[in-house]
Parts: sequence; C-alpha cells; structure tokens
Amino acid sequence: MTKVKDLTIDELGYLIEQKILEVLGDPDSGLELREEFKEELKERLKNPSRKISHEEVVKRLG
Repeated sequence: MTKVKDLTIDELGYLIEQKILEVLGDPDSGLELREEFKEELKERLKNPSRKISHEEVVKRLG
C-alpha cells in the first residue's frame, strides 16, 4: 500500500480531487453543451498552434 509520504504533489492532488468528486459528485453531470459552444470548440481544435499541453499550462500558471 502506498503511503502519502511517497506520493508526488500531482498524485496527491489527483487523489484529493477524486475523493471530492466521489463525495460531492460532479456538478456538471447531466448538463449539455450549447451548440454554439460545441462549434467554437471544433474551430479551436482545428488550429493546432493554439493547443498547449497540460504540463505547459502548469509551467505557465504554476
């Protein structure tokens, strides 16, 4: 069994997030995206220059 002292900060954060979702549930569950938002997402995904990895976001925003 893994001990908390052996976890990275990211792993600990993930476990905390999962526990919160387990206890409180997903607040967005059952909601639907508006069609105009879906279209905007599709357009953004067509432009690969605007995509950045999760790791890059973490580096930029801490």
